Amino acid sequence: MSAVTDTARTLAPGNALTRSVRDSLVVAQRNLIRMSRIPEVVIFGLIQPIMFVVLFTYVFGGSMTIGGTTDPGTYKNFLMAGIFAQTVTFATASSGAGIADDMHKGLIDRFRSLPMARGAVLTGRTLADLVQTALTLLVLAVVALLVGWRVGSEHGTNAGRVLAAFGLLLLLGYAFTWIGALIGLSVRTPEAATSGGLVWLFPVTFISNAFVDSGRMTPWLRHIAEWNPFSATVQACRVLFGNPGQSHSTAWPMEHPVWASLIYSALIILVFRTWAVRKYRSATV
Repeated sequence: MSAVTDTARTLAPGNALTRSVRDSLVVAQRNLIRMSRIPEVVIFGLIQPIMFVVLFTYVFGGSMTIGGTTDPGTYKNFLMAGIFAQTVTFATASSGAGIADDMHKGLIDRFRSLPMARGAVLTGRTLADLVQTALTLLVLAVVALLVGWRVGSEHGTNAGRVLAAFGLLLLLGYAFTWIGALIGLSVRTPEAATSGGLVWLFPVTFISNAFVDSGRMTPWLRHIAEWNPFSATVQACRVLFGNPGQSHSTAWPMEHPVWASLIYSALIILVFRTWAVRKYRSATV
């Protein structure tokens, strides 16, 4: 009777949830410690977005028309929401490569042999990547302020709205890391995961309102850009930051960008987390 009771307690929903959270945090801690021991990965991850800020700001700043003006300062403020969003989504590639590397070394097989929650390994990995993304975003925000980016005063922009914008960015980045996790479980080498993680990101980030006004695109391309989940988050950030260049469109994601960003990110997490966990159960090198 005692054995049956113990088993029932172990399988109880509350205990299962507690164990899943605990296991996920342990795996996240393991990945954060690993990242801290390889600082060059973090450093190189910071260099790329800083280069994008500098290059786009000073190379293209005077040739882009935003809101009827080619003023470099206007484009600078327009650009930063797109750079922030691009940075958090490009973390997908490193997430997929890290999982593929663990698969290649047999670490995933060892995890699967332990009495752990099924999704804890992937959840822990994505949480660790989220911490790294938050650090990168913080450094990038400081660089953006140094090159002249400023939060506007439109729509009563305040600290709460700015934090909400960064929250949406991190949520989008977290959602996209689940796509990276699925790619990492589906390929054989970390190199393939890196390539596979980037090849689909370029059309997603560039067929959007991140770097140019989508209203200046051809109609069919503008329609794609306006319904792009990436564009919804960029639009939401510009609204919350009070920055110029907010897309004027009848497309629902552009009219309700904050809600669209939340819905898109939640759906991506739901679909790709479910898919990735199922893949994790059967994945082999």
